[in-house]
Amino acid sequence: MTHPKSGLTPDEVQALDFSIQRVGTPTLESGLRDVLFIQDDERVSYYADPRINRDLEGRGLTPPAFVVAGPRRQLFHDAAWTRAAIVTCGGLCPGLNDVIKALVNTLYYTYGVDNIFGIPYGFRGLVPTYGLKPLELTPDMVDNIHDSGGSILGTSRGEQSTEEIVRTLDRLNINILFTIGGDGTQRAAGEIAEAARARGLAVSVIGIPKTIDNDLNFMERTFGFETAIYTAAPVISCAHMEAKAVYNGIGLVRLMGRDSGFIAAHATLANSVVNFCLIPEVPFELEGPRGFLPALQRRLEEKHHAVVVVAEGAGQELFRGLPEERDRSGNVIHHDIGIFLKDRIKSYLDKQGVESAMKYFDPSYQIRGVPARGTDAIFCLHLAQQAVHAAMAGFTNLVVGYWHGHFVCIPTALATRERRRIDPRGQLWQSVLQVTRQRDVWAPEA
Repeated sequence: MTHPKSGLTPDEVQALDFSIQRVGTPTLESGLRDVLFIQDDERVSYYADPRINRDLEGRGLTPPAFVVAGPRRQLFHDAAWTRAAIVTCGGLCPGLNDVIKALVNTLYYTYGVDNIFGIPYGFRGLVPTYGLKPLELTPDMVDNIHDSGGSILGTSRGEQSTEEIVRTLDRLNINILFTIGGDGTQRAAGEIAEAARARGLAVSVIGIPKTIDNDLNFMERTFGFETAIYTAAPVISCAHMEAKAVYNGIGLVRLMGRDSGFIAAHATLANSVVNFCLIPEVPFELEGPRGFLPALQRRLEEKHHAVVVVAEGAGQELFRGLPEERDRSGNVIHHDIGIFLKDRIKSYLDKQGVESAMKYFDPSYQIRGVPARGTDAIFCLHLAQQAVHAAMAGFTNLVVGYWHGHFVCIPTALATRERRRIDPRGQLWQSVLQVTRQRDVWAPEA
């Protein structure tokens, strides 16, 4: 039996290493006041069910658990001698500027660190051949950046030399590096932490998980995801209005989700006008007894309109035999399922002699570039605060995450082990099926 959040079996979980590395022994007394300090032995169990933990203990096993994030009484880094750097990598995501602002303010006001630098254009900014200079960040400079989408530091994709990056950190006397990005970014951050350790450099490398797809492992939530759901809602509503306005109208909405369909699934639940939700975790065929296109035709015959939401990574099995391309980060470039379905739906219905009117929506970049909203912005603040606490205590090679309602320190190797995906048998996907009622006309392979 696999765990619903990580998809791992108990034996696989028991074999994992949940310990957190440190760059050295903390010996400095924290100057924080009126703070509930976290003890280093405080843990959040991997399992939510206490019966599982009791069973493991009864068998002489230590239940797997994450180190709790939060302020420590003893610090490693001296604020007066600390030089911190912040880098944002990968695609844009709502909340990047919120995280940058919260990192700067927590470092400056909470710990008294006044040497804070922004690295321009991702890891490129740490490679001298690009000729990019660090930006000095102050609370005044970042005061209003949360009102804007994107990242004031810029971003980039693609691998850079770990050795070059570590040499630059050493040359700039950077002893704390915050990496804001997804699994590729954090995997690179882990390599930087290990390379710095091998060179005897006491550099704390702390990751803040940025993936709008919400697909980093061992995390219930990543920033930007909630804003993506908010922003997708009016687009889906427009698709519904367009579909209902004409006879046999179809509103087709393509949303983000390279390998995981969390945005498509949650957006469907948040705006229950969707009739078909297509995600990467559930393969489907186009024609035949179990085909999507005949199911869509049946829906039109019954209701004369339909709204289809498709994740960008859905249906890639339909492109077998076509050449594979990769981006600068080594990720497979998915074929455009949105345009593909738009053309195939029209072609199929025309052949069946079925009148239809298609409206196609792709709000991906519109969603990525908006500011974080509401509780998503608050989540950015909390992640940044916990990241600073971890860094000042001398922790390294970790990603700050959220598990069972607690902020925790997740070893980078675990966070990047594999992407989190929807379980087609789990509650989330079953709720989608109930809301869309798509299995009333169609039963795709699960």
